[in-house]
Amino acid sequence: MNHSIQHAIETRMSVNHFQPDRPLEDGVIESLISQATRAPSAYNLQNWRFIAVRSPDAKCRLRSAAYGQQKIVDASVAFIICGTLEAYSQLASALEPSVDAQIMEPRIVDAWVAQATATHEGNPVLQRDEAVRSASLAAMTLMLAAQGMGLGSCAMSGFDAQQVSRAFDLAATELPVMIVTVGHAADDNWPQKPRRALTDVLSIV
Repeated sequence: MNHSIQHAIETRMSVNHFQPDRPLEDGVIESLISQATRAPSAYNLQNWRFIAVRSPDAKCRLRSAAYGQQKIVDASVAFIICGTLEAYSQLASALEPSVDAQIMEPRIVDAWVAQATATHEGNPVLQRDEAVRSASLAAMTLMLAAQGMGLGSCAMSGFDAQQVSRAFDLAATELPVMIVTVGHAADDNWPQKPRRALTDVLSIV
């Protein structure tokens, strides 16, 4: 294992208290999301979208939808991680760069598109499951990217999804899965809390 990755995993903590008034530059935000999009997704659907909530007005709207949690405002940026429904319909476009890079052959792409369409079309449960899986993987990758850049983060599920959708004009096919706050940690955060023993959670068969 790359020791820098191991260090990021072992030192990451959920930051509930951020240093306020420390914005992140566009380039830092773009780097974080560029890394987040390296997360895996079924068929390489890339069925996600990210909204970087940074302005005071946008933070106020998001804090209202997140039951008034102050870290939305104090963090440098709060990312709304959306999973995309009906993503199979744009799979051919998503895979086109892989054909251009000669990673995949067109016939393989055609087969993937046919298979994804057959299993996903008319199956809202599978579409939602994939959207949640992909958005969650992207969110974790985003948090590790932040850790690697010396920033703190917190994954948040405490929000009214319908209110978030209305406040940020999400499309009907966009599901707000998670909020990830990112910024400079204050001094009064808990360290990473101990985890359950491996004997409780691991079976090797």
